[in-house]
Amino acid sequence: GFVVGHAGLYQALAMFAVAYFIIGMTVLSVCAIATNGALDAGGAYYMISRALGPEFGGSIGIMFFLANVCGSALYVLGLVEAVVDSFGIPPGQKAGTGVHVLPQSYWYELLYGTVLLALCLLVCLVGASIYAKATFLIFLIVAGVLGTILVSFFAMRPIWVPIRLPHFNGSETENGSFTGFSLATLRDNLGGGYGVDYTTGQMMSFSSVFAVMFNGCTGIMAGSNMSGDLKRPSYSIPRGTISAVLFTYLVYNLLAFLMCATCNRTLLQKDYGFLRDISIFPPLVTVGIYAATLSAAMSNLIGASRILYALARDDLFGRALALAKKTSASGNPVMAVILSWLVVQLVLFSGKLNTIAGVVTTFFLLVYATVNLACLALEWASAPNFRPTFRYFTWHTCLLGIAGCCVMMFLISPVSASASLGFLLLLLLALHYLSPSSTWGYISQALIFHQVRKYLLMLDVRKDHVKFWRPQMLLMVQNPRGSARLIDFVNDLKKSGLYVLGHVELQDLDMLPSDPLQPQQDSWLSLVDKLNVKAFVSLTLAPSVRHGVRQLLFTSGLGGMRPNTLVLGFYDDAAPQDGLARHPAFTSSREEVPLGFPPLRAPAAPKLLSAREYVGIVADALKMLRNVLLARQLESLDKAWELRRAASPPPTIHVWPVNLLRPDSARYADTCSLFLLQMACVLNMARAWRRARLRLFLCVEAGAMPHAQEEKLRQLLKDLRIQAQIQLVPWDAVTRLHWQTRQGPPGGPAPGGAVEEEEEDGAVNFPANATQVSDEYVCAANKLVLEQSPAPAVRFLYLPRPPANTNLYPLYLHQLELLTRGLGPTVLVHGVSAVTSTQL
Repeated sequence: GFVVGHAGLYQALAMFAVAYFIIGMTVLSVCAIATNGALDAGGAYYMISRALGPEFGGSIGIMFFLANVCGSALYVLGLVEAVVDSFGIPPGQKAGTGVHVLPQSYWYELLYGTVLLALCLLVCLVGASIYAKATFLIFLIVAGVLGTILVSFFAMRPIWVPIRLPHFNGSETENGSFTGFSLATLRDNLGGGYGVDYTTGQMMSFSSVFAVMFNGCTGIMAGSNMSGDLKRPSYSIPRGTISAVLFTYLVYNLLAFLMCATCNRTLLQKDYGFLRDISIFPPLVTVGIYAATLSAAMSNLIGASRILYALARDDLFGRALALAKKTSASGNPVMAVILSWLVVQLVLFSGKLNTIAGVVTTFFLLVYATVNLACLALEWASAPNFRPTFRYFTWHTCLLGIAGCCVMMFLISPVSASASLGFLLLLLLALHYLSPSSTWGYISQALIFHQVRKYLLMLDVRKDHVKFWRPQMLLMVQNPRGSARLIDFVNDLKKSGLYVLGHVELQDLDMLPSDPLQPQQDSWLSLVDKLNVKAFVSLTLAPSVRHGVRQLLFTSGLGGMRPNTLVLGFYDDAAPQDGLARHPAFTSSREEVPLGFPPLRAPAAPKLLSAREYVGIVADALKMLRNVLLARQLESLDKAWELRRAASPPPTIHVWPVNLLRPDSARYADTCSLFLLQMACVLNMARAWRRARLRLFLCVEAGAMPHAQEEKLRQLLKDLRIQAQIQLVPWDAVTRLHWQTRQGPPGGPAPGGAVEEEEEDGAVNFPANATQVSDEYVCAANKLVLEQSPAPAVRFLYLPRPPANTNLYPLYLHQLELLTRGLGPTVLVHGVSAVTSTQL
């Protein structure tokens, strides 16, 4: 009567259509989720948490708990209104007459609500079985009353109904009329005629009337909330919910039409209990109203308690809800029922039904939107295990349900909707950072997989362009205990590119009962999380380290995301240090180093690979057109100290883009030199290294027009948009040692007729006559680099290509060791791909 009295028949039918469209879409989603696996206590909360994860589940669980609590209070207040309307002392009278014996005031009505809520509490404390019997009895009563009301519309003759206006003027009365079936009455009630709600004194509108009406449609979750108490929830929930929705929709529409055709607007707007006055047996209507509202109040109270119990049992809020876990001997969550009852009692202080109707409706709509979102996510994720037996839904119905819920939420009360969403966001953030990890499965992972696969297929390597090149690193780690700072350093070098930690286990799978790498995977992933590096982990079994690195270079990555740069620690005789135990990630939080990694190799113990095999790995990578970085003494790099020290000169990065082992080919613009410049620039662009300054060293000889070379290099840096300070370094004394060893003038033929190999792109290979670069010369070059002050945070040096003659591999490695000895953190770089661009 309230709805059709204010909104008229057309708008009332539109409200029912909109409300049932929203809940109809939601019911389809509920049925789909409910038939996709075993359900437990918690209803919608259980569905959402197991589909969307603990953050969404926990936050929506709290919202749904509050919705049910407010809903229970709303129905109790509705019942109080009906009781006071029937038995309240009329305003202005000190004593009642006849049945009108109940005093009316805010505190008295709060008392009546408390008594009625206590009755609901008693039923819920006994357990679900007595609740089920009570609700079935109430269903029979309400069905009987509904039958008499439908008969009354046809059987009753036209009558005048006197209406008291208790809240405004006790002496004023109006007459409403029951006209029987009348075309004129129907015509008068077709359009809207919004007036003042006599219980609150507020002017009604479409949104406020819809908010009150929608609370009559929120029972669709009543069956779901009892999922933990049902024998076969996956069978019962779809059938019970759909039949209930269809039944109530038909009843609401039929009642709306009959009321509009037989009752004038005054009766509908001014007397919400008018059905008693036009009934063939008025006391039965009163019993029906009491029974219906009491049933709804109990349903929401027991639903709230089951949600609270499920939240407590999942430990999402820790000790805050520990009390709600306690159950009776029969399994009834009595403490959750009592806590829910206390919260409902607090809500009763609001006093009037229509005051909290908007808040309740907003909460329910938000929960329904999230149920649709859960189903939509499961459908879009296309997970093979999402096979609900209920198939009458698509992602379109889910999307329509979400849109309908959100639109109506803001139409009803923009303030309540915004506040609810803000509260939901706060809960999401709190649970994201504070809740323990769960084993339920995260739909976000399935959705991410689905999207990543789609975009990886779209990532076409044939469309790669040098403008958009980025380093994609494969860092080989023998034992993370000795490589923590190197792992951190390479993370700064990757520039949003792919980063893979590779590890080779020297075992033969034929001789093992199972894969030994699977147990190690969790330790590596925990390490990645703790060091806070954005890296993947790739482990492999191989008979030798060289074979294992080849495997990883061939197989790591996917589609257009494959490593283009191999990073190795340096091969020397230094004793490995446990940098993991000293890493800030463990020293600051006082956590133990993750288990699963063996102790470091003892200094006297043999190495896992030989010098020849190590250089062979470098040669293999270059043959496979991978860039190579060799990192020496990176474990001595204290990045936090270097970059945060308060000294006035900022830390520096020294860059030597000349091949110091080939003084006769000192070029700065070959592919390798440009790649070295690019890597130094990428490091400088990392957030942690932005304070550092690049210093580029230009080695010059007497009479070689150094200023012209400097200007040329400065123009190159300008074209490449690299900011660096250029420093001229005379190295005549160093090169003189080289020419003395060669016994020939610069540019003359090398003795012995040795021929140097040329690459197709013009980069000169390491000379076949490697003996011509003496140790004395290399030590002089090392001293030249070391003398440049102040000492930098890290140095980048040119890495020559390994010699073609494999017998020279040990000598090659020996000279690299001499070149970098005592330099501190140093990165030797050899690039084979063009990585710089001057194009827009």
